[in-house]
Amino acid sequence: QVQLVESGGGLVQAGGSLRVSCAASVRTFSSYDMGWFRQAPAKEREFVAAITAGGGRTRYADSVKGRFTISTDKKNTVYLQMNSLNPEDTGVYYCAADPGQRHSTSTTAYVYWGQGTQVTVSS
Repeated sequence: QVQLVESGGGLVQAGGSLRVSCAASVRTFSSYDMGWFRQAPAKEREFVAAITAGGGRTRYADSVKGRFTISTDKKNTVYLQMNSLNPEDTGVYYCAADPGQRHSTSTTAYVYWGQGTQVTVSS
């Protein structure tokens, strides 16, 4: 069983930066593609960023490209560095793991999910 625990959310002013982390309790972290998704109130959960199991490839939603960076420590933690934040980035940020290594942007590809961490960007 894989457990994912996010941390690092909080309140930040527009234009600021924040880094959220996701610690995975898994024997072979390198076997999972990892993704970040977010969900704003009354909206569907949406893809933010993904990284392949080996960390060699990343992909981003157009809305965050150039501002957000996904990375891992290749041990058990995946990070999402968020810069130039704006109020539209507000939401609950979820970490997810895909044992199928599909490097997908779809929520259905990810089997394991964390509980989420709230990010609020004030204008």
